[in-house]
Order: sequence, then structure tokens, then C-alpha cells
Amino acid sequence: MMKKSIAYLGPPGTNTEQAALKYDPEAHLIPFPSVAAVASAVDTGIAAEGVVPIENSLEGSVNDTLDLLIHESRLLICRELVLDIENHLLVRPGTSAAGLKVIYSHPQALAQSRRFIERCYPRAHVVAALSTAAAVEEMMTSTEPAAAVGNSRAAELYGAQVLARNIQDRSPNVTRFVVLAPEDHPSTGRDKTSLAFTFADDRPGLLHEVLGEFARHSINLAKIESRPSKEALGRDVFLIDLEGHREDRLISGVLERVKASTSFFKVMGSYPKYEVPS
Repeated sequence: MMKKSIAYLGPPGTNTEQAALKYDPEAHLIPFPSVAAVASAVDTGIAAEGVVPIENSLEGSVNDTLDLLIHESRLLICRELVLDIENHLLVRPGTSAAGLKVIYSHPQALAQSRRFIERCYPRAHVVAALSTAAAVEEMMTSTEPAAAVGNSRAAELYGAQVLARNIQDRSPNVTRFVVLAPEDHPSTGRDKTSLAFTFADDRPGLLHEVLGEFARHSINLAKIESRPSKEALGRDVFLIDLEGHREDRLISGVLERVKASTSFFKVMGSYPKYEVPS
């Protein structure tokens, strides 16, 4: 049997690779340099599914993924995964802890470790990389005394030394990932649905009316936030995660009423709720 191909935010050694391995350890994993590239790989058939980060417990939503789902891609969320993240300070073997001039990492990892970096290396030049693994690659070839914020797998893959462990501002540091596919997941009875919507006009009570639809039918909202619509200043897209599947009779009816009161409405997928393994 041919292995399923899964695209992920690479290169090897990223936290997203760890999430993809957790999701399907038997799959053929294909690294791509950006969230948009992962989506394109699935859209064009290079991979059957794609794994990307969407939310971190310390730094909030991953905007690249949200903007892709709202504005650019027809792909749907078919699964969610949750991974404990441990950020380590990695250096070339033999590098001294004193005198580090540059620290590389993905902006999310840098933000998650802000307190450590500001306290221990306030004069270091912080450089954003496309991923935590790409940061380790850059650090290993740097001509200056450098470090990277990454995980232990990246250290093993690229021959780096762990200089400091668990430098994230708080523990647990948890990231939620989603699996993107052309279709979402059939109903399981324990599901979530993610949707996005906005309004054509701006008047008092619009959002309250929509939220009231969910409240009147006892539909629990697991999350609500907003993103700029990219159309006009002050016009936002509202994002909701609700408990239930879009094909459930109750949910389906409420979504139809919400859609009728909005100018833009998009279901980004229904999928099984992640449950911590017992």
C-alpha cells in the first residue's frame, strides 16, 4: 500500500514536523518553506494533506494560517493536533554562552522565549527565520557567535549543541496544529467547526445578533477572535470555533441563519475535537 503524502512547514526538525509525525508516523512527509506552500502542495495534488500551526498558548493565533484559510485557500480543516513545545537555545558545538551576538528563530518561537532572551542576551541581534529548523541551519553557518531557538530534534539533525533548555516564558507551552485537506471530516459526535464571517455595514448589535443565534440554541463557542478583512480599516473578519459538526441538523440551521445576516461567510471545516491521550 502506498504511503499517504503529507506536506508540512519544514525543513525537517520543525515543531510542525513533530506534529505531522504524531498525526501519522507512517506517512511520507514532504517539507515546504511556508504555510502558503503547504497549502499549494495539497491544492495541486503533491500531497494528500498538509499540517500547519494555527495557535499557540503563549502567543495566540498564527496569522499566516488564518489569513490563508480566510482569503486564499479552498482547503478545509479535517483534524486538529496539540503538541507540547519545548524551546531550547541551540549553538554550534563548543560555542561559549558568553558573547552571543545573533539569535535566530521563527517569530513565534522568539516571542515565546522573549523573557529569556531579554534577560540573558539583551544586546543580541534577533533575526527572524522561516521556521525553527531553518533558524538552526542559519545559525550553524553564521560567521558570528550565534544561537537559535529550536527543539531537540533539530539539534540532533543539524549537529547543534543544547546550551539552555526550556527557555519558553511559561510552561506548558502548547501549540495547536491543523491538518488541511480538500474535504473536512465526517461527523463523529465529538466535533468542532471553524468559521469566518464579516458584515457589509456597521451598526450596533450586529455581532451580538449572530452570537445570540448560538446562545439561543445552546451551541458552545470554544473560541472567538477577529482579523483585519484586508479591505478597509476597521472592518474585521470574525472567527469562531464552535462545538458541533456543520452537518448536524441544529448546527446546520443556525449556520444558515448566520450566513443570511453576513456579507462574507465561510466554513473552514468540521473535524474531531482533539482529546488528550489517556
